[in-house]
Amino acid sequence: MAGRRRSNPAHRPGRLSGAGALLPDIELITRLGLAALLGGAIGFERERLSWAAGLRTHMLVCVGACLFMIVSAYGFMDVLEHEHVSLDPSRVAAQVVSGIGFLGAGSILLRGEIVRGLTTAASLWTVAAIGLAAGGGLYFAAVAATVLILIILAGIKPLERRYFSSRQKREVMISAERGMLTLHVLEQQLGPVTSRISTFIVQQQEEASKVDDVLIAFSRMSESDFHTLLDKLRRIPGVLKLDAKGQPDRRTY
Repeated sequence: MAGRRRSNPAHRPGRLSGAGALLPDIELITRLGLAALLGGAIGFERERLSWAAGLRTHMLVCVGACLFMIVSAYGFMDVLEHEHVSLDPSRVAAQVVSGIGFLGAGSILLRGEIVRGLTTAASLWTVAAIGLAAGGGLYFAAVAATVLILIILAGIKPLERRYFSSRQKREVMISAERGMLTLHVLEQQLGPVTSRISTFIVQQQEEASKVDDVLIAFSRMSESDFHTLLDKLRRIPGVLKLDAKGQPDRRTY
């Protein structure tokens, strides 16, 4: 019948899939559900360590990135029907990659001279990439990336603790005049480096000696920094003897 408009099959929900058409409803649910599952798997590992960006944050980031990708690829089909109109679906994905940096920056904390949260920020960034992959239908890439990220986060951490952290842990035993070496004194003499103190134990010797034995352990400290620190410790008033890693320094003051 003349003048009757033909319906556009692209506007029938769930009718077609592929380039130039909408996704079926079951495909939409599959992609969003997979993004939530994969993001939750990584978020669970962060939640286990009690980080601020945990299970729900990672799931939301992954699902949101997935939805952005779906909207970018399939949400402008009606606009593309007009002549002289062309859209680049990768532009929205590019904005997700840059925009997720705000969440990552929010998870990074500076405590003294130690920066914490970089791994969680990186996991949020990669979770967004997984969501984009799931939204684009790259299921194998999304699952494979999730497995690799979980191996990196959970599997390599024990290796780091065993082979790297132990090398950066430094201990020193100090004999000092009673009451002269406290955390407050260390903060005044050493400055921000006191944030790296992981152990501080004071043991009193015989009452007549009036001497304290102080065990101090520092974390994440290189050998050169440790030697510089020892020089500062020797100059603290009241320090009598210093023993670092079984190599005694018999200087008295």
